[in-house]
Amino acid sequence: MPSWNTGFLSWSENFCNSFQDLSSWRFENSANASHSLSSIDLPLIEPRNKECRMREVQLGSHTVRSHGVKVARTHMHDWLILLLLVVIEVVLYIIHPFYRFVGKDMMEDLKYPLKSNTVPGWAVPVYAVLLPMMIFLLVYIRRRDVYDLHHAILGLLFSVLVTAVITESIKNAVGRPRPDFFWRCFPDGKDAYDKWGNVICHGDKSVIKEGHKSFPSGHTSGSFAGLGFLSLYLSGKVKAFDHRGHVAKLCIVFLPLLVASLVGISRVDDYWHHWQDVFAGGLLGLVVATFCYLQFFPPPYQADGKLLPLSRRWLLPTLSFCQLLVW
Repeated sequence: MPSWNTGFLSWSENFCNSFQDLSSWRFENSANASHSLSSIDLPLIEPRNKECRMREVQLGSHTVRSHGVKVARTHMHDWLILLLLVVIEVVLYIIHPFYRFVGKDMMEDLKYPLKSNTVPGWAVPVYAVLLPMMIFLLVYIRRRDVYDLHHAILGLLFSVLVTAVITESIKNAVGRPRPDFFWRCFPDGKDAYDKWGNVICHGDKSVIKEGHKSFPSGHTSGSFAGLGFLSLYLSGKVKAFDHRGHVAKLCIVFLPLLVASLVGISRVDDYWHHWQDVFAGGLLGLVVATFCYLQFFPPPYQADGKLLPLSRRWLLPTLSFCQLLVW
């Protein structure tokens, strides 16, 4: 009996590896119709392939010391693109937005008080970037998986920076006045208009410039980009959707989203944004975070949050995002 068990385990291991190679060959050579597998074969392959993927990363065997340099070199081009996104974001922040026509009759909706920010701008990178990174480090200390740590940080930074570039681009292109635009334009309360009825502002130029950047909300989009990515990451790690009825896990998943939502609400309460700005910013940040997360990790309701094999990463983000919305 012991020899039979040993032989069976050896055969099953070879069988699993052969199906893994066959499945990878199926996705990488789907254009060759004469050698591809039919869709009927996929249900037979996928369960075994999923079981093989579970053993792809052995916990504790890939540390920063042993594989840190290797994984960083492999993704060097990704880090260079991140630097490029930083430069683009700085340029977009410096340039002037479109100064939209603002007539006297439009001022009725733009006379809200000019208040300070409840959530200052410097706080957004702290809770949307640094806080998730600290959680990633805690997961790394427990699992000793540098690939999980690296890809989590890389996906988070891409999520935040891509969202920031899109947000700032739309802000400059739209040039929507903020709800407190009147007091930015006329700090003394004495309004003035040209012959076409457009405002002639005599306030501080930097304050007026910021007054034309209402849509969408940058605080909200950045919050949902960083904290939304964190929420997806945690849902995979705690197996929140394993259908075992542990509703308490959902509290962990929803907590980052609740914080991001409260930040968005504060932007309306401070009269820095209209509600449409906050809604659009939250939706933008969450969509980008979902795509960036699915670039490296499986959907949180399908697995335990482990990394995907490279042969599947090109196809998963689009398909899984649609599945996530339907689910």
